[in-house]
Amino acid sequence: MWDGAPCAVLVVDPSGTVVGANAVATGLLPQAVPGARLEEAVPHWLADAHRRLTASSAPLSGPGEAPGGEAGGRSLRAHPARGGNGDVVWWLLDDTELRLAEDALRGERERTALLAEVSETLSATLNVERCTEAIVRLAVQHLADAAVLIAPAAGRRLPVTHGTPEGPVHGTAEADPETVPGLSEALQGFPPVPSRWIDPALLPDWIMPPRFDGPAGSVVVTPLPGHGVPAGALVLLRRTGHAAFSRSEETFARLFAARAGAALSAARLYAEQAAITETLMRELFPPGLRQVHGVEFAGGYRVSELKEWVGGDFYDLHPAAGPDEESLVVLGDVCGKGLEAAVLTGKIRNTLHALLPMAGDHPRVLGLLNGALVSSHHTRFATLVLASAARVDNHVRLRLTSAGHPPPLIVRADGSVEEADTRGSLIGVLPRIRARTATVELAPGETCLLYTDGITEARGGPLGGDMFGEERLKDALGECAAMPAEAVVERVRMLAGQWVAGRSHDDMAVVAITAPRTVHLSAVDGHTRGRYTT
Repeated sequence: MWDGAPCAVLVVDPSGTVVGANAVATGLLPQAVPGARLEEAVPHWLADAHRRLTASSAPLSGPGEAPGGEAGGRSLRAHPARGGNGDVVWWLLDDTELRLAEDALRGERERTALLAEVSETLSATLNVERCTEAIVRLAVQHLADAAVLIAPAAGRRLPVTHGTPEGPVHGTAEADPETVPGLSEALQGFPPVPSRWIDPALLPDWIMPPRFDGPAGSVVVTPLPGHGVPAGALVLLRRTGHAAFSRSEETFARLFAARAGAALSAARLYAEQAAITETLMRELFPPGLRQVHGVEFAGGYRVSELKEWVGGDFYDLHPAAGPDEESLVVLGDVCGKGLEAAVLTGKIRNTLHALLPMAGDHPRVLGLLNGALVSSHHTRFATLVLASAARVDNHVRLRLTSAGHPPPLIVRADGSVEEADTRGSLIGVLPRIRARTATVELAPGETCLLYTDGITEARGGPLGGDMFGEERLKDALGECAAMPAEAVVERVRMLAGQWVAGRSHDDMAVVAITAPRTVHLSAVDGHTRGRYTT
């Protein structure tokens, strides 16, 4: 019965001698012929299994526990059956294909887990340098003995990051990509060159990582695909004596490179956008104020949210060209807050800058600005106050014009506080606006305060819902008589900050214009500080 079985069958007596074998068994194990000693005719794993079986009186092992191993280039599982005279019949079932399938499945699971780890690790950062280091570190851990990441050329030099078990090494190399087979094409995003076409002995010195002991025995060069443009190239190196890259490993390297390139491209795109945003935001920041031609200017700004850089409140100082001319201060409040309000803020500031030659005529400047906003696609409106200041003897003369904005407050030397007599309509709502200009004289030590409603409408206090209000602001200013402009601004900012106590609030902006108690003699250029005299 067993002689015609489709699998190999051996019959072994209790002494370990082969007493029978079918044709399949003799074809697989040529020495397993009747009369041969089992340990001399079969692999050791089968001889050991027979010895353990005959030496034990325990019941036979279950199918899931059958011994197995290699024989004749095949993977076998040995299933024993006892004969009536003490012989053991070994049924050798060929499970080579099953083992190969299991190994392939196990390998694919490991690679899938690795790709998941790669994606998770690389998505955890948008920093270009840290992303680059993570790519070469993962490549060295899982793919090769060393890795080299080459970024797109910066001028004549190639940014290069070498990865070794000791860690990444950043640098640049003034080298020609053509010296590495397939590298120039990879940097352009073309498909990789098969590793069997690359002679490792021809690799230039600049591509070899530091502390890489021994010559390279196998090389893979693969592109790093990016978002629309190549993100670079990845070179994987294995030492001589290690297994060369197989085709499946090259395919997996390309999958790894695809994820690495996407992450690196995203990090670079984020870095570029962050740089552009920082540049644009820098132009939207309120300027630093200073003393100009004997008039003190100081400003303070606080955005509505900690995460925001700029908002809808703004102020600007346009210094006069000479001591006999007026410096222009602008303080405004755009409806809303955040980035959208900041964009309109930038447009208003740029428009006012273009209208500086007409700064002596406040109604005309406000009318032209209103026309620019009404005709734009913006649906937001703004309030504004213009202040033209000039030193006249030891006083400061101000011309104040409000357009829908709270009127400026004047702090006199005796501590009294009064409102400037100026009113006007909103900017960007009606085709034409109306505005009334007030002229104010500041004696030495007196201050004019421009502020946005973020100060007076700030909610806080003991119960958290009371507005700061104009009366509290006036009381606070009454205590600032004869103070310098910077001190007045800091006092108002401190009180408003204590009032809200960390609660949400609108943007806040404040500007103080002060007539100093001393006569300021400007330096020759009219801008830098000179000396003071009493």
